[in-house]
Amino acid sequence: MRLAAAAYPLDAFDTWDALVAKWTAWVEDAVAGGADLLVFPEYGAMELAALDGAAVAGDLEASLTSAAARLSDMQDVFAGLAVSHGVHILTPSGPAWPDGAARPVNRAVLCTPDGTRGYQDKQIMTRFERETWDVTAGDPLQVFETRLGRIGVLICYDSEFPLLARALIEGGVDILLVPSCTDTLAGYWRVRVGAMARALEGQCVVVQSPTVGDAMWSPAVDENVGAAAIYGPPDLGFPPTGVLAEGALNAPGWVMGDVTLDQIRAVRDGGHVFNHAHWPEQEKRTQTVTSRRLF
Repeated sequence: MRLAAAAYPLDAFDTWDALVAKWTAWVEDAVAGGADLLVFPEYGAMELAALDGAAVAGDLEASLTSAAARLSDMQDVFAGLAVSHGVHILTPSGPAWPDGAARPVNRAVLCTPDGTRGYQDKQIMTRFERETWDVTAGDPLQVFETRLGRIGVLICYDSEFPLLARALIEGGVDILLVPSCTDTLAGYWRVRVGAMARALEGQCVVVQSPTVGDAMWSPAVDENVGAAAIYGPPDLGFPPTGVLAEGALNAPGWVMGDVTLDQIRAVRDGGHVFNHAHWPEQEKRTQTVTSRRLF
């Protein structure tokens, strides 16, 4: 299969048709490159807020409410594109307001070629989401069984927590999708280090899709730093760096890489190391930690 990670710039459009045209062009570009699975970034859906004008887009709370109101419509567009082009698409994530919820969650949707969909909510909120924006944790992790294999989604900060990834790996996941939105080089590297570590530990493939460039019309996603990439374990059948494909920092566009499920199975069954299989051995070793004074 060919995996495609978007390094996605955020634009302020005046009309719905212009925004749909952008999404369509991006999908068509990836399809022309032979992509089977397309991954869009975290909070890419904040583009929706610009449709309500500069005043709304420039107000943190108003932009959240505005984007949430159109999120379902955006997901419908991507679902249609997935069907018409015969591909799997992880939509840009954005604020979703579950029925009866006091505050929104951060939600991405996986759309399939046959029209079915599944959603994944972010599990662990960053300081900005907790302290400033008041976006909350959503529904639990899910394993998506698809024609491409078992897929899991760890939205940005979630990728920095190994037990979340391990829960998905134990559920049979072969491919982890990491949509991200970071406003500093340090933030991008935190997510990148997490994504690469998850590929190492789970002996799996991880796809990171970031937002890139400035969007000064939005206080939520005004500055964006990142590079799209696809990672695997640095072991049998994969590059020694673990980097299957990588774009330049802050360079908009698609980054694509090819992988087979057989590659993942082969490294888990016959790699130079067995991180995937040996993970449970940590538990008994951590139960015997002792303290020793050396002064």
